[in-house]
Amino acid sequence: MRLVVFISLLLGSSTAFSPINPAAPSKPWCSEISSLSAVTGGNDHGPSTQTRRNVIERVAGAVLTTAAVGLTTDPAPAIAAVGSLSEFSDSNAMLSGITVNVVDKSQEDLMLNFLQDAFDFQILRKKKEGSVTDTWLGFGPEQLSVPADFRMGVSPFAQYGGHATIHVRYDSSSTDVLYQKGQNAPGDNIAYLQLGVPQYRISQMVSDGGEVLDAYGFVNVVSPCGLPMRGIVGIWPDPIMLVAINTADIQQSRAFYEGLGFSEQQYPYSRPGNGTGNFEPMQPPKSVFLAPSKNSMGVLLIPTKKKKATLTPNKVFRSLNLVYTPSEGSEDSGASMQVEDPQNVAISFQSVDRYAKEQASTGGAVQKVDRTS
Repeated sequence: MRLVVFISLLLGSSTAFSPINPAAPSKPWCSEISSLSAVTGGNDHGPSTQTRRNVIERVAGAVLTTAAVGLTTDPAPAIAAVGSLSEFSDSNAMLSGITVNVVDKSQEDLMLNFLQDAFDFQILRKKKEGSVTDTWLGFGPEQLSVPADFRMGVSPFAQYGGHATIHVRYDSSSTDVLYQKGQNAPGDNIAYLQLGVPQYRISQMVSDGGEVLDAYGFVNVVSPCGLPMRGIVGIWPDPIMLVAINTADIQQSRAFYEGLGFSEQQYPYSRPGNGTGNFEPMQPPKSVFLAPSKNSMGVLLIPTKKKKATLTPNKVFRSLNLVYTPSEGSEDSGASMQVEDPQNVAISFQSVDRYAKEQASTGGAVQKVDRTS
């Protein structure tokens, strides 16, 4: 059994963030992730000769013991919120966005232009290290605190903190061909990334290499790198609203995300009609919207038409990115950790401190781009 599958089962059984049992155990899932990262990283937390079975057994014992403590002891002190924004005071984690792969320099340029020209994304920061170029795009500051120049009631929300991003990753050493223009999205576990924006430009989507599927009231388009996207003309605090995931077993997927601290939230609508008009669709039937916080970007779990359907991973979609505050007394191993949900969607974990340091080291300031034409 693969390590990621086994971890998902363990996290799904943890009561650290269960809405049924609000008592937080003394060592919630984030401390176990830090511990696992340290062990698998081969540092001083364990001998380098440990087998994967040893690691699994250690984490299994720790997580199961943690869950038992949560059921039998008095409630522990509240876990620190993620960052200092009041919007995230109800959780110690938030989705900071997604990471997608591009296959060559031409596709990278097309994807960056597509996001800026068609949806008014801004380049927030960039980094080049070896053969890998990373670019983060969004609609406002990522920092998990109120920016110094923000004035409540005066400044637009685009100048506030806590915005999610699309992280475009290009590795010039890779020879994998993940997607070619004109094809269907490569895989069907990702239904779409949903944006609620004041405007979008279909002509720019086409000229920058997007494949428009339909545009009757709202637009469904496959981006130049193969990421399916849905654009709605509307207003939402952060236009990156949600990632819709097709799932063959919605209860299994729901349990997985609840094990990571997500809870069911009211489905977000970006228009006053709440899905009753032609310009924004209703929430899909029998779907579930989950997020770490009511103010965080979330995931929409959409059941497949056929139960137990086999879904193909979209390899362009590298990961959902989750930022968390480690529990008091736990160590931040300094390593990123990934697990996979039941539909093979990767979730990457990064501590608040490392998230802030990464922003500082990669020039976390908005690069203004004129896209009014």
